[in-house]
Amino acid sequence: MKYLTLEMIKGHSRIQFDCEDDMLQLYAESAEDTVLNMLNRSYDDLVSAYGEVPKPVIQATLMLVDNSYINRSPVSPQQMYMVPYTIDVLLKPYIIL
Repeated sequence: MKYLTLEMIKGHSRIQFDCEDDMLQLYAESAEDTVLNMLNRSYDDLVSAYGEVPKPVIQATLMLVDNSYINRSPVSPQQMYMVPYTIDVLLKPYIIL
């Protein structure tokens, strides 16, 4: 993971056990890559531009990890509501066009 930690993920998602740490790491790495791709930036570019990974970028990435953890398949019997709008709002200021 480039900027998330298991401690951050578990705190955000309120996970108190360790048996799924490997899965959380996979979700985190995928979410970080997805966010960096959305921003059209590398990790080093982001840190160079802002001195650190901006908190809204971290929050959006944590939301993606949590969504992947809770919704492990692409189909659900429950009504799903779109979270990406919130993620877009958090990331928009950091996107390079």
